[in-house]
Amino acid sequence: MSDAPRRGSLFVIFLTVFIDLLGFGMVLPLLPIYAKLLPEMREMTAGRQELTVGLLMSSFSAMQFLFAPLWGRLSDRIGRRPVLMVGLAGSVMFYTLFGLAAQWGSLTWLFVARIGAGLAGATISTTQAYIADSTTLEGRSKGMALIGAAFGLGFTFGPALGALSLWLSGEESLSPWPGYLAAGLSMIALMMAVFRLPESLPPGGARSEHKLLDWRALSDAISMPSVALLILASFVSIFAFANFESTLSRLLLYKADAAQQVQENGAHHFPAQLLLVFCYIGLVLSFAQGFLVRRLAGKISDERLTTLGATVSIVGFGLLALASYQVHIPSLLGALTVAIVGFAMVTPSLNALISRRSDPARQGGILGLNQSAGALARIVGPVTGFSLLGWAHDRPWGHTLPYWAATVLMCVGAALIAVAVRGGKDFGK
Repeated sequence: MSDAPRRGSLFVIFLTVFIDLLGFGMVLPLLPIYAKLLPEMREMTAGRQELTVGLLMSSFSAMQFLFAPLWGRLSDRIGRRPVLMVGLAGSVMFYTLFGLAAQWGSLTWLFVARIGAGLAGATISTTQAYIADSTTLEGRSKGMALIGAAFGLGFTFGPALGALSLWLSGEESLSPWPGYLAAGLSMIALMMAVFRLPESLPPGGARSEHKLLDWRALSDAISMPSVALLILASFVSIFAFANFESTLSRLLLYKADAAQQVQENGAHHFPAQLLLVFCYIGLVLSFAQGFLVRRLAGKISDERLTTLGATVSIVGFGLLALASYQVHIPSLLGALTVAIVGFAMVTPSLNALISRRSDPARQGGILGLNQSAGALARIVGPVTGFSLLGWAHDRPWGHTLPYWAATVLMCVGAALIAVAVRGGKDFGK
């Protein structure tokens, strides 16, 4: 490790990811609102509108799924630093384009902006490789935790900055300023990478293979039944969470035409309130993962923690479905708290179980397969949620359907977890 970059470079990596995620957290909650207010959308049927919004929400994750392996292979050849800088430069360009798309009122350019941002943001796998280059095996988990911390903090403070930019801009609902501010934050991250981030890959360093779908890893997982069930449970759980999270913006605007609300209640009342709700989600998630789950993990086995988390998630999604009938904000916040805490318990525990039950010689491929499954879940979740809204748009309970679907999906996930926990054991035992 003598040629590895100084430990200070990990702090620079943390800051660049955090600043870039601030922009992501600012823009994501606004997408359903912006898309629904575009002139092109008003000419569509309700079902087609919701499907279009779902595709817009999924486009970012789809690009990450497709391009993360390609960025990883490229970083193996030319180094981590240039790939990270290209990704950050792309974020600057496409967040600027998001602001312009809002200013132009163009659905087409909004799609281009989100597809481009997903392509640029797919360098997260290169960030993980940078940390792997820069740490010893003993310190690897702590290094990787920096990415999780940056995600949590970015998603906490990003929506708050988005709300502030809306309030300060005094523009109409399709304000370009969240996109421009996100671009500015990404520019800061890019400058930090240019001037403060050394290359981590030493000359002649190890090269790794990245594949969209590793068929050998799939075969390895199927050969270990409990591991295959755990990966499927992970997919279903993330599917449920993405289904609810992506449609939350629409729920908060239920029974209220956003443009009309802006005219009657003052600029940005609803968008700013919505962003603050997402800020609250980030705070709860950061607390649950950074404090609650870490405390419980030392006292409760992964099997019990996963089961407990799935149960709490089911209760939370059920409460969310009930609270969504009247869209009562205090009740929604309470239900969201329960659902998010449960999900925060499920995800790390499932990952730990998959790792423990996998053959160490095949663990990398199996964990990569689990990541691919999670990426697919984040693609199909928004499409499913908004398709359900479109299908039931003319029914009085239609806006609650994604949350009942999330409850049912989590019940399926809990059943898969229960079967896998009872039917498997740690590798070699």
